Amino acid sequence: MNVQTGRRSRLVALGAAMVLALAACSGGSGGNDGSSDSGDVSSAGSDGPAVTGGTLNMLGSGDVDYMDPNVSYYSIGYLVHRLWSRQLFTYPALEGKTTTAVPDIAEEVPTADNGGISKDGLTVTVTMRPGVKWNTSPEREVTAADFVRGVKRTCNPVQPFGGLPDYMDLIEGFKEFCDGFAKVPGDAPAIKKYIENTDLPGVVAKDDRTVVFTLTHPASYFVDMLTLTAFSAAPVEVLDYVPGSQDLGQHQISDGPYQIDSWSPTKEITFSRNPAWDESTDEVRKAYVDEVVINETVAQESTQQQLQTGTPSADMEFNNFPPPSQLPGLIASNDPLLNLGETSSSNPYIVFNTVSPNNGNALAKPEVRQALSHAINRDHLIQVLGGPKINPPLTHVLPDNIVGSSEIDLYPFDVDKAKELLQQAGVSDLTLKVLYRPDSEGQRKTYQVLQQDLGDVGITVEGVPSPSADFYTKYLQVPSVAQRGVWDLAMSGWGSDWYGDAAVSFFAPLFSGEPSFPPVGSNFGFYDSSTTNDLIQQAMAAPSSSEASDLWAQADEQVMKDAPFFPITQPIQANYHAEQVHNAVYVEAFQNFDPANVWLSEDKQGG
Repeated sequence: MNVQTGRRSRLVALGAAMVLALAACSGGSGGNDGSSDSGDVSSAGSDGPAVTGGTLNMLGSGDVDYMDPNVSYYSIGYLVHRLWSRQLFTYPALEGKTTTAVPDIAEEVPTADNGGISKDGLTVTVTMRPGVKWNTSPEREVTAADFVRGVKRTCNPVQPFGGLPDYMDLIEGFKEFCDGFAKVPGDAPAIKKYIENTDLPGVVAKDDRTVVFTLTHPASYFVDMLTLTAFSAAPVEVLDYVPGSQDLGQHQISDGPYQIDSWSPTKEITFSRNPAWDESTDEVRKAYVDEVVINETVAQESTQQQLQTGTPSADMEFNNFPPPSQLPGLIASNDPLLNLGETSSSNPYIVFNTVSPNNGNALAKPEVRQALSHAINRDHLIQVLGGPKINPPLTHVLPDNIVGSSEIDLYPFDVDKAKELLQQAGVSDLTLKVLYRPDSEGQRKTYQVLQQDLGDVGITVEGVPSPSADFYTKYLQVPSVAQRGVWDLAMSGWGSDWYGDAAVSFFAPLFSGEPSFPPVGSNFGFYDSSTTNDLIQQAMAAPSSSEASDLWAQADEQVMKDAPFFPITQPIQANYHAEQVHNAVYVEAFQNFDPANVWLSEDKQGG
């Protein structure tokens, strides 16, 4: 998952029988304010019972990628969708259980024992709970057909979901369905016609409350995969709009506790209670506050200042997090409003644009990319990102808590080796354009470090600054931008789409060659290696977790030999909230506290 912060996150290791296991790592503690693990009003901890009502004010800059859960692929998008969109399975705001998938609209987790998973592991049947409704007029129940429609929409020809490589070849007939979809004109009527008239054999509504998935091979992680917002139900009304469009975002229909009142991109999003939501059907979202207002115009430093000084209209961060320069002080003072949480991510990292025409296509040469990897001082980068306590070094693809991770460091900092490799490649006088987000302190300082480090080996670095709201949607997700050489290096980030047994969610979207090229995937540097591709396919089809783990380790080593990117850290996510916010439970999938489960002090209800 793309991480839009100086972070997307995300899981849980599943056994061969596809039963959910305990998470490989838990979310960080939100309990410093005395809140309970359960979030139940009757047992809310030492602060007393939960308080309903008020307006939750969130501050940040930038925006969601898309107000469309079937195509959104930012953690910040997931945070917003949490308020108004529901899935079959999701992650609860319960301490110690935030990476263990639980039923949302589904009645139970399918297993071989309860008959939800067939003996051969190829059929997964999910039964939905009754009473979940859309806020249409009149209200109507969410059906299995809505979930089928949602899956179909993920590979639309206008704005496909960035994680398609995770399941393109896993769901029976999905690749063929998507190949046909790619030929459809990109207007709403044509898209609607294709979705309504084209069957997807791997996802079928058996009846109004039963969805049946058919897989091409057993996948221990499939139930966890269904937590992705891409698998959200989609009401038939969305077919009147182009997927991912702002027009659709202004007319979305809700099945969650809140509904979208207004969305002014990059400025403000407002939510109010959804009258169609029945709390008895939702065991995950408590929805204590009456309204949520997201101010997207507040700078990172200002956000932190307002949260710390008790500004009445400042409760939680949106996508601005504590500035790295302030973290050592916050940590040293043991500030009870600061949370440090696991991320299962590689964030940030530096992408090398292998198709850039600049410098005589120099970045197409592995030797040049290897030289850059030796020239960049990871310790310098970690320091400006807030220090090693919250930025443990990462020298390869998979973070330590992902199955298949194996320690390897092929590129220790070595200026002489970098110069030697550049000479061997016949490259000199390089000028590299670095795409970064200046509204992030961490990215600004990372850019400055790159200027210094690469300058020491004779490379000139020029900046290509981008607003956060444009960084992915107008730069990295647009192939022609990379192909024109608008940028040579870019700062991106990635988190697992689920936890533990989640290596496929790194390799398939980022390193699997053409199937992972943007906009379908997130292989922004257009890396393509037949050796790596073969290893990925073998690992995805491996009959056991141990065999898959070994293959993922081999794929990791091959990627690092080819050096399409430079990993920096597997960070701990820092989040901060105002003192009036209670039950602030960090959920790894959002890289933030869950806004659908916090409450506000009775005397500080916002406004």
